[in-house]
Amino acid sequence: MHVAPVGGTAVQDHVALAEIELCGDLIIAASAAQDRLSLESIDEVLKVAEERDAHGGAGD
Repeated sequence: MHVAPVGGTAVQDHVALAEIELCGDLIIAASAAQDRLSLESIDEVLKVAEERDAHGGAGD
């Protein structure tokens, strides 16, 4: 049986970690909501407007 070495060998994928965090944020928001989340609510949870503004606005 082959076992991975212990300690310091983990590789962090920062993009994957960010996506996991966003999924968690959506799950929390959906759990707290009375009804289905609207597209606007989803965008708010994912901070879409903030990202758009940080990268030069819509349509760029």
